[in-house]
Amino acid sequence: MKELRLRVLAGVFVVAGILSWAGARLWNSIGTLPSVPLAAPIVLALIAVILLATALSIRARLKAQRDRVPDAKGVDPMMAARAVVFGQASALVAALVAGMYGGTGVFLLEYLDIPARRDQAIYAGLSVVAAIGVIAAAIFLERVCKLPEDEDDDHPGAASAA
Repeated sequence: MKELRLRVLAGVFVVAGILSWAGARLWNSIGTLPSVPLAAPIVLALIAVILLATALSIRARLKAQRDRVPDAKGVDPMMAARAVVFGQASALVAALVAGMYGGTGVFLLEYLDIPARRDQAIYAGLSVVAAIGVIAAAIFLERVCKLPEDEDDDHPGAASAA
């Protein structure tokens, strides 16, 4: 499984932000811009909390295993792999959502004197912050579940030196 790449997440964020900003300008010129839902930052924050709780739980269980604590519950490798896949998928979606709401929020900055638009800009900003929390929690989860590197695999000539 490949690691999350910050470059890919940043690229998704930037492209989605530009397209969202342009779409918001176009949509506003044609009609009324759809509102940013209040639930968006709440749902993203909930996903971040779930990812963080999963990472902390797995980390504690791995530490208990390493310290040979009696009756320590082990970590099922398939469960850890599923958690990492969930984290990676969540991070990609969060980067896309952060770009969408970020672009919309930048567009709404022009209309902060209108109370309804100001509220929408705040919701968009909170959504971006919550999405960054999802990405951070996903990266932390991935680091917790990462297997230690085998030193022999790092050196191409190591196997033939024996």
